[in-house]
Amino acid sequence: MSQLIHGHKLNQLSKLQFVSAIALILLRIIVFIAIALTILPVALLPISTTVPASIQILFAMAEVALLIAVFRLGFTGPVIFAEVAGFMTIALLAIFASQVFASTPPILDVNGKPIPNSIAVLEKVKLGGSEEWISIRGKDSRNPVLLFLAGGPGGSQLVTARRALAGLEDRFVVVNWEQPGAGKSFDAVDRSKLTPDRYITDTRELVLNLRQRFGKEKVYVLGESWGSALGIMVVQRYPDLFHAFIGTGQMVAFLENDRICYDFALRLAAERGDTKQVEKLKQQGLPPYYGNDVLWKSATYLTETLNYMNQNPAIANGFNTLQDLAGSEYGLYDKVNFIRGLLDTFGVVYQQLWDVDFRKQATRLEVPVYFLIGRHDVNAPPKLTEEYFNLLTAPHKELIWFERSGHNPWVNESTKFVDAIVNKVLAKK
Repeated sequence: MSQLIHGHKLNQLSKLQFVSAIALILLRIIVFIAIALTILPVALLPISTTVPASIQILFAMAEVALLIAVFRLGFTGPVIFAEVAGFMTIALLAIFASQVFASTPPILDVNGKPIPNSIAVLEKVKLGGSEEWISIRGKDSRNPVLLFLAGGPGGSQLVTARRALAGLEDRFVVVNWEQPGAGKSFDAVDRSKLTPDRYITDTRELVLNLRQRFGKEKVYVLGESWGSALGIMVVQRYPDLFHAFIGTGQMVAFLENDRICYDFALRLAAERGDTKQVEKLKQQGLPPYYGNDVLWKSATYLTETLNYMNQNPAIANGFNTLQDLAGSEYGLYDKVNFIRGLLDTFGVVYQQLWDVDFRKQATRLEVPVYFLIGRHDVNAPPKLTEEYFNLLTAPHKELIWFERSGHNPWVNESTKFVDAIVNKVLAKK
């Protein structure tokens, strides 16, 4: 009997030891996953930030020292806690350093030296009581000022625009504004309270700031996609501040625009026999959408239109989101907010735009207007822009077509796009 009891105890002990061993293995796996995640910010520094090499080396050396320590000191509770805390501290310092050293590249001559009178800065400005970010770039700070309004709402295009519109820096001081709720300005405001009017008044305040800073009476404004709608709203309300308005990927009537996109996506899905996508689109129904899922419902058809344009051989390539996201203007936290801006801000603001229709609300503008439109745009159907153009009264208006472009001729045909602005818009003073 005693032998049976002893054997039973040994069996229980053996099971307990087995369970403890498994638990220890799982704990080690969890700890090493946590360490790997905290190492990631330091690993990203050399490939996607402008943190000096000397600081990167210090971070790397500190992490190597912690890794050596964990093997030498043993896998005990206090050691694990100290190790994870140490790696987390280094990760936070790396993220902080990436934010501090974020910058826009200098504008250099052929010898690698800054061009005299050039400007290349990334800085905060106070707009509507909030600190928001802008980049300012130009080969001569005495040139006319051009304000670029990115798409979205919630979109950030600091690097995309610097790369695609670099040619404008020869003739303009190009200002790229990180709008509230987007990119580097993601935390500038309470995003749940954002309205189109807030964007309009912030734009005006920024323009007033730029006029004073550069001694200009007026500026040019270039808006793309959502930024094209914002641009029309601003020049309609404050025409005396602007030389001209340039719109591309022009948004005209948001509800009709998205219903066309919805029907297009439904037809595409049906043609390829994707019954699941057809059912999903039919179940959510036509726009407008309201509430917390505006982004996801809009994405159901906008993803279809974007994929269609990306696969269209008639459209020149241009976007490289990973390359742009790795740009020096974004710290590691900014890179996360690059995505969060679209996920969060879009849904808040977009549902406030369904009633916007410039064919009814902005048929007269007091500034010259230029529409630079991709012939194969699906996201902003060109027929709406043509209708609006024909209705519009302005001191001067032009509709310029880009035959190898979709929604983004400023990226798809950037050289031709820059040439049109310089030789048509700027030339007509």
